[in-house]
Amino acid sequence: MTAETTDTREVQLDISGMSCASCVGRVEKQLEKIDGVEASVNLPLNQAFIKVPSGLEDQILVDAVSKAGYDAVIHGQDQPQSAATDEAESDLEESNVDDAPGAAELKPRLIISAILTVPLFLISMFTAFQFPHWGWVAMVLSLPVTFWGGWPFHRGAVKAARHGGSTMDTLVSIGVTAAWVYSTVELLLDPGMTHMAGSHDHSLYYETAGVVTTFLLLGRYLEARAKNRASEALRSLLNLAATKATVVRDGQEVIIDAADLHVGEEFIVRPGEKIATDGFVVSGHSAIDTSLITGESVPVEVSEHDTVTGATINTSGRLVVKATRTGADTTLAQMGQLVSRAQSEKAPIARLADRISAVFVPIVLLIAAVTLIGWLIAGDPATAFRAAVTVLIIACPCALGLATPVGLLAGTGRASQLGILISGPQVLEDSRGVDTVVLDKTGTVTKGEMAVSNAQTMNGHQSHDVLGAAAAVELGSEHPIAQAIVEAGRQLGELSEVTEFESTAGGGVIGTVTMHGTKHRVAAGRSTFITQQVGELTDTQHQALADAEAAGATAIWVVINGEVAGIISLQDQIKDTSAPAIAELKDLGITPILLTGDNASVARQVAAEVGIDPENVFAGVRPEDKVDKVQELQAAGKTVAMVGDGINDAPALAQADLGIAMGSGTDVAREAADITVMGSSLTQVSQSLQLSRKTLSIIRTNLFWAFAYNTAGIPIAAFGLLNPMFAGAAMAASSVLVVLNSLRLTRFGR
Repeated sequence: MTAETTDTREVQLDISGMSCASCVGRVEKQLEKIDGVEASVNLPLNQAFIKVPSGLEDQILVDAVSKAGYDAVIHGQDQPQSAATDEAESDLEESNVDDAPGAAELKPRLIISAILTVPLFLISMFTAFQFPHWGWVAMVLSLPVTFWGGWPFHRGAVKAARHGGSTMDTLVSIGVTAAWVYSTVELLLDPGMTHMAGSHDHSLYYETAGVVTTFLLLGRYLEARAKNRASEALRSLLNLAATKATVVRDGQEVIIDAADLHVGEEFIVRPGEKIATDGFVVSGHSAIDTSLITGESVPVEVSEHDTVTGATINTSGRLVVKATRTGADTTLAQMGQLVSRAQSEKAPIARLADRISAVFVPIVLLIAAVTLIGWLIAGDPATAFRAAVTVLIIACPCALGLATPVGLLAGTGRASQLGILISGPQVLEDSRGVDTVVLDKTGTVTKGEMAVSNAQTMNGHQSHDVLGAAAAVELGSEHPIAQAIVEAGRQLGELSEVTEFESTAGGGVIGTVTMHGTKHRVAAGRSTFITQQVGELTDTQHQALADAEAAGATAIWVVINGEVAGIISLQDQIKDTSAPAIAELKDLGITPILLTGDNASVARQVAAEVGIDPENVFAGVRPEDKVDKVQELQAAGKTVAMVGDGINDAPALAQADLGIAMGSGTDVAREAADITVMGSSLTQVSQSLQLSRKTLSIIRTNLFWAFAYNTAGIPIAAFGLLNPMFAGAAMAASSVLVVLNSLRLTRFGR
């Protein structure tokens, strides 16, 4: 591939046969031998996420995985009928963690092995259960356990050896096979070794082969069940989609599969039904429960022209919706893709574990060989064999391979349930050092919606008349401030008709309004417009304007018949969740900073209400200057997270060490922010940082104990101080504990 070739595409592979971090490293290495290919393999998901040159054929990738010793298919690719049937049956069973992929094969092997291992252990370890020639019975009991029960390990070892490699399965397979073969050779050489019950004069390790195999099967079975639980969040997210849609065809309502909807097609959503796909309301009014997507519990009111998101629930009125996105383009599908991608990629902390695991198995094999030779030289063949087998078993790096991906799986899955999308594992590293959060005001701390907060009257006018007259004349304007005044006026009663209406761009409006049976000439607007109607304002009027703006309000003058009638104050409403969320950020040791284009009075007022210190308020900042402010903070040694709406604040979001985009899921899901908050609550920002930190903490704990376990266990085993059976139990337990520790994240925020 030439350097000029820059077009790439993404391919996802489903891989079978991987069991440890060494498998992951081998597959990645084989894939990345192909020019221009970047691969990230996820062990719990058994998937590879690959960036490839646009002209590269998928089959080349499948063949590369095959060369590494594993089977692969393109994710979602049609399979032969029998395979498709098996896959469908598997999908139906996935709701049961006992029958999760991997667990279904391991379960019968575990049950049979356990049934045979119990008597094997008793007759081998306790003289009370022994009888003449019990060794031959032990051999028969251990044979199916070692070779049929342990087949998954032997199969993995053979596949790796066929391609010149070694994995955790190699260690297990060599260990248990050596124990069984050594015992059988000894028994064949001395058939009467156990002719007497209660004899301790033997060198049989059948119970080691059986017990270790059973313990490892139990560990892997529990891992499979636990990994399935960890991925349930993503699966439940994808299962939220509606399956049916009601469309009108030839004048008749017809129920079709939601997957058959097309862009531009209209469908009906009745109360209690899920919205089939993304679209906008053609007719009707209702409240939509968006908690499944945004994580917010308060229903959202929608009416004609409002956008709606697929998988949300219509709670009240009947809606007719026109589809704007279907299939893979929907918000829900994009959420699933983002979560899946985050789980498939690797955090830098995981790269370290992979590099160590890649060389770990060969080193362990060498240590086991040295242990064997050392004890043989010391003249203790029994200890030599037992110690070497124990080294192989205790060193299995399974916990090491699971430490990061299972933690990431559980953390990002839980985040998706909370309406938070973490774009990749690098975010976990970035979030750890964040000490400053820069908040855009409008739409982040506040609702971004103006509302009338006060109507101050002058020259004997009544507040009812001032607000009603202003609302009537503003009815002809589309400006957000005008709409807020109209909304407040409508709450007082029906608005009067307006004639002789005039509008000045950026200035104000004027018209004739009938009040109390009399026509009045009414004007409403900012100071520069009003002075054209009444001349210079008095000192008292200037002071009233200054007081209103000092309170953080936007002031609109109202003039009736050439006389100043009053001032209407409007304020952007602060979200109920902003103050508690900012308090949570402070508790995390993070300094909140308010950055806004509004005037200083408004900024100070908002900051005071939500708990931001005055010295951390920067007003009058233009969008293009927000990047400079973020850079200034970074130059001062701060690690900055920027929170904005993901559109106007895009440059600052990109500049920040961590970008957090807020807004509706429909618009924001495609933004390249590090974290996307699907709802509009600032609480989700603090939640996302807490969850990121918690996930990273869990992963670090997992890695520490996995490293510590292997580091401490190998020398103990090499010196002959550890029984192989206990080593097998401890190794299985370490893997299960790593997974269970990660699953604590699924309870976050509950």
